[in-house]
Amino acid sequence: MIYACRDKPDIQVKEKVAIVLLSYNSRVYLERFLPFVLKTEYQDHRLIIVDNASGDDTLEFLQKEYPQIDILHIDVNHGFTNGFVESLACIKAEYYALLTSDVEVPPQWLTPLVEAMDEDKKLGACQPKIKAYKERDSFEYAGASGGFMDPFGYMFCRGRIFDHVEKDKGQYDDPLDIFWASGAVFLLRSAVYHQVGGFDNDFFAHMEEIDLCWKIQRAGYGIKVIPKSEVYHVGGSVILYGSTEKTFHNYRNNLIMLTKHLPVDRLIWMIPWRLLLDLVSGFQVLLSGKPKEMGAILKAHAYFWRSFGKWIGKRKEIYSKVPYTELKGIYSKSIVWQFFVQGKKKYSELPGSLSKGE
Repeated sequence: MIYACRDKPDIQVKEKVAIVLLSYNSRVYLERFLPFVLKTEYQDHRLIIVDNASGDDTLEFLQKEYPQIDILHIDVNHGFTNGFVESLACIKAEYYALLTSDVEVPPQWLTPLVEAMDEDKKLGACQPKIKAYKERDSFEYAGASGGFMDPFGYMFCRGRIFDHVEKDKGQYDDPLDIFWASGAVFLLRSAVYHQVGGFDNDFFAHMEEIDLCWKIQRAGYGIKVIPKSEVYHVGGSVILYGSTEKTFHNYRNNLIMLTKHLPVDRLIWMIPWRLLLDLVSGFQVLLSGKPKEMGAILKAHAYFWRSFGKWIGKRKEIYSKVPYTELKGIYSKSIVWQFFVQGKKKYSELPGSLSKGE
């Protein structure tokens, strides 16, 4: 059945889990990976594909080949983030398993995630171990075995720091408290999602899941990686890794997120410091012969400052709903210093207490 999102349908999912698969011009990935999703062993679920205003023949393909699958169609694409914002407003279920179209899942992928959430009612979200689809013995860039943040707002993963991706040798197979779960695939407690206000549509794409996880932790719920569940992600299927568009969204959204969440005594020095670090980063890419990437960084900062009042308004809204609390998954040292100066390329080499998720 096809539901039109503009009609705001009330999709009551009787099953425990709604697998919400977001698709945009993804026929090639649906042909390849949808059969794997349909072999999910955990039975108490319902699959809903969200078509985010695709311009290809995705809808025709799904109607012909998979007429039994429910489709929620969005007329106008307002970004990756909006695909979930609009669709999750219509879907009622205990858990949301959010999935992008470029992920291969084995039959048992969902069961360990649901079991973890069932066992710990204060767990707001969890992700599987995410490996690279094309290099299946390696972690995947976007998520690996759990996401972390350093005191200066730089994100990294257990298994991937900056552009250095590790081979998976079972070294990060323990479940762990983390700061953020990857937007490629993760399980959410729906009541918590709606309690904290869901995804922020101004992010458009990139870091929206980190912002959401930050809000979830502020509300007193945890985020974990459950490596017993393992999936394979293509990555960069809509906005390519290394593209100037990705650079723009990453730099801009990181500044927005820090402004929204950091306590004022940290924010007043953090933003100027980040401006300096980002300029240094920009000059580095300029000297390496990438002037367009430098332009993307400057564009990100211009956008951020042009709408600064809006971000302060969002900050006030968040602080009125949930207080700032101590967070798990924050690394106590500068990951930039550890990586570029100390030469610590692997998560396991980092000094500090990250092994405990602190």
